[in-house]
Formats: sequence, structure tokens, C-alpha cells
Amino acid sequence: MGLFNVWLLRFKQKTPYRGQHASTMLEEFAVYGLPKTFVYIVGTLKIAIAVTLIVGIWHPSLVLPAASLLAVLMLGAVAMHLKVADPMKKSAPALAMLAMSLVLIASALLAEHLAKS
Repeated sequence: MGLFNVWLLRFKQKTPYRGQHASTMLEEFAVYGLPKTFVYIVGTLKIAIAVTLIVGIWHPSLVLPAASLLAVLMLGAVAMHLKVADPMKKSAPALAMLAMSLVLIASALLAEHLAKS
């Protein structure tokens, strides 16, 4: 739900977690030195991941790839905050989402292992 909130509801809103002094998602990606198209690529991926994780409730085989891709994107988000020397507080949502992704990855791998046993 957090992904939907950030990418659909708060896309054009100022939050305390945006890179440097950016007010919108477009400004934030510009702060990181990324092209405008990256905003839409990353946003599309994150919304697709959110949908896939929900569908994963009924189709667990989807969870591992979706959570893995989300973890990679969250590592990228943390790297962008580090790149522009943001205070650690601004990385907190990305770090939390990374941690949740890692829990999902571990759970999916454990479920696969137990299914093979």
C-alpha cells in the first residue's frame, strides 16, 4: 500500500523524505541527476510490483521475483539519497521497504525449500 501511496497519491506532493529540497517526484529525480523518463519507468515498475505482491497472496510463486526487484529498486533509492548527501532520515522509507522486501524474499525461499522437502 505504501508504494501506491507514494507513486499515485503523493507523486506531486512535498514530503519530508524527498531528496534534498525537492517538492515532487519529478523534482526529486532531477536532484539525483536522473532523466525524466526514469521517473515513469521506476513508477511503473513499483506499481506493477505492488500489484504483483497482492496477487502473490493467491499465487505465491510471484512473490520472490517481485520482492527481489523491489529490493534492487530500494537499494537504488538508498544509493540516490547517499549520492546527494541527504540526512539518513530521508532514506528511512526506502530502508524500511528494503527490509520488508528482504523478509518477503526470505519467506519465499523458505516456502520453496519446505515445499521441496
